[in-house]
Order: sequence, then C-alpha cells, then structure tokens
Amino acid sequence: MLARLTKRNLGPTAGRRRRRTRILLILVAVSVVAAGGTALAAIVPHGSDTNSEVRIAPEPDPVTLVPTIAPISDMSPAPSVAGIAAALAPVVASPDLGAFTGSVADAVTGEVLWSSGPDTPMTPASTTKVLTAGAAMLALSPEHRVTTRVVKGQSAGEIVIVAAGDPTITARPLGSESFYSGSARIDDLVEQISKSGTPVDRIVVDTSIYSGPTMAQGWFAPDIAAGYITPIEPIMIDGGRSDPMEDESPRSVEPALDAARALARGLGIDPARVSIGAAPPGADQVASVQSAPLRDRLGQMMGRSDNVLAEAIGREIAIETNTQPSFTGAVDSIEQTLFAAGFDMSGLELHDSSGLSVDGVIPARLLDQILTSAAGSGKPELRPMLDYLPVAGSTGTLSDRYASAERVGAGWVRAKTGTLSTASALAGYVVDVDGRTLTFALMSNDRPPEVSRPALDAVAATLRLCGCR
Repeated sequence: MLARLTKRNLGPTAGRRRRRTRILLILVAVSVVAAGGTALAAIVPHGSDTNSEVRIAPEPDPVTLVPTIAPISDMSPAPSVAGIAAALAPVVASPDLGAFTGSVADAVTGEVLWSSGPDTPMTPASTTKVLTAGAAMLALSPEHRVTTRVVKGQSAGEIVIVAAGDPTITARPLGSESFYSGSARIDDLVEQISKSGTPVDRIVVDTSIYSGPTMAQGWFAPDIAAGYITPIEPIMIDGGRSDPMEDESPRSVEPALDAARALARGLGIDPARVSIGAAPPGADQVASVQSAPLRDRLGQMMGRSDNVLAEAIGREIAIETNTQPSFTGAVDSIEQTLFAAGFDMSGLELHDSSGLSVDGVIPARLLDQILTSAAGSGKPELRPMLDYLPVAGSTGTLSDRYASAERVGAGWVRAKTGTLSTASALAGYVVDVDGRTLTFALMSNDRPPEVSRPALDAVAATLRLCGCR
C-alpha cells in the first residue's frame, strides 16, 4: 500500500509576542502513513512464464509529522467590499438561514467588509460566551483562581465548606482524569482535614457568596435532566454532572449539597449529615483547594461551550468589579467591563453569562467587534481568545462539523458556536486563500439547528475560499 500525504491547517495560535498587526497561523502538516509501514510489492516477470521472479521494491522513506508556525505577512492582500459581497451573495440568500444577520471584518485594519443587519438584536445562544470571555480577560488576571476553604464550625465536630464559586471540583480519585483538567479534588480536602486532626461528624456548606435566584430568566427546568445546566450554586462536583466524565450527563438539582456529601463520603461520615449554613466569622481554616487558572477555565468554557462554567466565570467578574454575584450582577459587570473598553453595547440584552436563556439578544456587530479586537491590534489582551475557539472539523463543538460538507473550511475556520431550538450562530475568524485573516459573526434565528448550521458553515467556508479582490 502506498502512503498518502495530506495537509491540514489547525488555525492560528494567540498570545505570542508579535508586531502590532501581525497574526500567527499554525500550519500543521499531518502525515497519514500506511498501517504497519508495508512496502509496495512489485511483480516483475523475467525470462519465460515458468521462470517468473518476484522482486520487492525498497521500503519508502517514512513520512513524518512536521508542525511549523509561520506568520501571515502583513502585506497579504485584503479582499474588497465588492468582492466579498459577490462571493457571499449566493450562500447568504439561502432560506435555510431564516432570519439572518452577520458581519465580516478585516482583522488587520478593522474595516467591516460585509454586513447584513449588523445592529439587529438576535438570539445569540452560546456565542454569548464571547462576551463573557472578553470581559473576564479584561477584568481578571489569566492566573486568577478560585479558592474553596474548609473551616471549623460553630460547635465541636462541625466543619464548614466556604464555597467561593468553583464548579469544577472533582470527586474522582487522585491520579485519575477529571472532566476539568487541573481541577481541585475532594481527596485533597479529605487528606488535609484528616492530617489536621479535626474531629468531624457533620458538614455545613456556606453558599452565601452568591445571591439571587439559581435559575436565570429564559431557562427551562428540563434542561437540568438534559445535561445543559444545573442550579447555579458556588460549589459543584464536576459541574453537577451525574456521570463525571460525560459532557451532557444529567445534572444535580442541589449541587452544593452534593459537594458536601462527596466530602462526607471521603471522610467516612454519613452523607445525610450535611446541610446549608454559614461559617462562623473568623473561623480557623482546616483545609483549602484552588481551581485551575482562569486561562485554562476559559479554554474549557469556550471549547466545550460549558454553560455552568460560564455562569461561574460571570460571577467572578462581578466579584472583581464589586457587583452582586448574581445573574443580574454578572450580566451588568460583563456589560460595564466591555463598555469601559470602548465597545458599542447598544442593542445588547442579556439574562445570563452562558447564552442558554432564550430571552437574551446580541447584535452581530458587537460579536464581530470583540473578535476583530482580539485578532487585530485593537485589544492585544484579548488575543488568547483566538486559541480558545474550536477548530472546524477537529476540536470542541466544531469537531463534528466541516467533516463532510464544506470540508474546505476544516482546519481553517475557528469559531464559537451557538445553538438553541430555533437559533444558531457562529462567531470567529478564518484565513482566506490570500492569507488574510477575516473575522465574522453569523446569526440565524427562526430555523432549527439541523437546518441552519450547514447554511452557516457554508458562509464561513466561502470566506475561506474567497480571494475576493
């Protein structure tokens, strides 16, 4: 069997030092080698039919993986407004897009090259997380961590978990993989408490750091069992999942108490001896654990479109900006942080930090402005966001898209997805055939995702092919 060499582009990386408008692109050549390295057998007849001889050709040199990082030239030609309009006209006219708006911009200059209804507020679904990530990167350090503490309670034998907003703690054993890489572990708390010699026969969990309702406007209770969300409380085990390693596993209806029960089991205490309560002022600390740094959690939030993690990060922003850590406070802190950074917030109405609410709306203009600021020179502190976006046909929520139809976009399109029952969105960037980076925000309402997603993918793939000068 002959080996076949294929190339795949996995998109740009972010956060590296570069000149003012330079954008990096990872070009990865993936070699597909014949299984077992089998040589090609060539049958070469010699002499008469009765004296034929079979000779084996030499084994070919192995084909190896050679990843390289190459900068895109600042001089790559930019597409024209007319060229982009002509290329997009057939695909944006698809009835499968339903009510459709969008914006496409040149990442280097920031110029809007194409738009349709960019100021119209649309249901954004999970592209809301672009705003949450942007605000978090502007308001918080990339090293920011959430610390969960255990302190002594009001009486002998009582300890209190002081929840601080970490939904990623895992009860999986030390040494085993957890859903959230780098997460804190219940086993660490158990070890610290045991070593402290503190007697324990009951556990209280203090959730007072959060305020307001635990379910947002525009959320639906059946989505808990469906695995999309859980009541937002300031401590959870594996995001409240019943199966700690399954993304859309059914979720807990009382995640904070479940976290206390997990600690009780680890300490050999009856899980029934847990309750919600308050830590005594100035109580002595017995144990503590920390979450992964914000930069890692943002990557997890964007790549998997994790709603619970988005809500927790929204409240981290609220706490940092001295706002109430509630749904309303988190939304207000996101809006104020982005407004202070110079973004046009007109047309925005949010009710959560994740985009699960069916009542939230965002104009495509705002999504594209944030992405253009990250990809160009407008807000270099947002540059790492580019690395958090799923890669078409390869990672996260885009892993199963661009795999057959619109294959030309695979590896080149990187974007945050958004999906609700009658809303789909795609917001990210792509490098066109001339080497120019284009940002885009594409929003479809009034169509089910199985209809609108392929149509959105076709628009982004058209931008990849566009040498629209």
